[in-house]
Amino acid sequence: MKALLVVDIQNDFLPHGALAVSDGDTIIPTVNTLMQHFEVVVASQDWHPADHSSFASQHTGQQPGTVIDIEGTPQILWPDHCVQHCSGASFASGLDVQRFDHVVRKGDDRRVDSYSAFFDNDHARATGLDRWLRDHDVEEVVVCGLAADYCVKFTVLDALQLGFSTTLVSDATRAVELEEGDLDRALEEMRSAGAKIQDHEAVLAG
Repeated sequence: MKALLVVDIQNDFLPHGALAVSDGDTIIPTVNTLMQHFEVVVASQDWHPADHSSFASQHTGQQPGTVIDIEGTPQILWPDHCVQHCSGASFASGLDVQRFDHVVRKGDDRRVDSYSAFFDNDHARATGLDRWLRDHDVEEVVVCGLAADYCVKFTVLDALQLGFSTTLVSDATRAVELEEGDLDRALEEMRSAGAKIQDHEAVLAG
């Protein structure tokens, strides 16, 4: 069985959102098309408490983009985003959420961030996605969403580590690019780890 993983297509990651990904909204029609061709569709949703430790606002004198150490784990500080029950955490209005078979919420522990849809960043706690996919006989995952250089990348890398055959849909993701070249580096890291990288037409043709 093959599943489509739709990563964090939420209002705060779209243009004009709190942590906007450039052109993040442009992937939505492609993602909607992809969902029509998969029997299993799972979405992840960033779901932070208002006092999450990854928010620069929680650290006096710190600005977004700074890297600090939190309980032994390096943490990039971000603007407040995807706060539970707020509009920024909601899925994008143009996304066909009726096709979601399962939603994984992540980042709800204020002490640790969670880029991957499978684990918190310290890998101490699983989201339950691995178990859910195996319970539904999924052996292959196709990943799309936001953002390519963070949550999408770590979801792909964890999927590979867990033994899933994994494909990234190149035209159904966009990057934050805190530094120029972050997208290219992320793509190379995923490819080197064993991911296939294809556009949506190649995915659907395969």
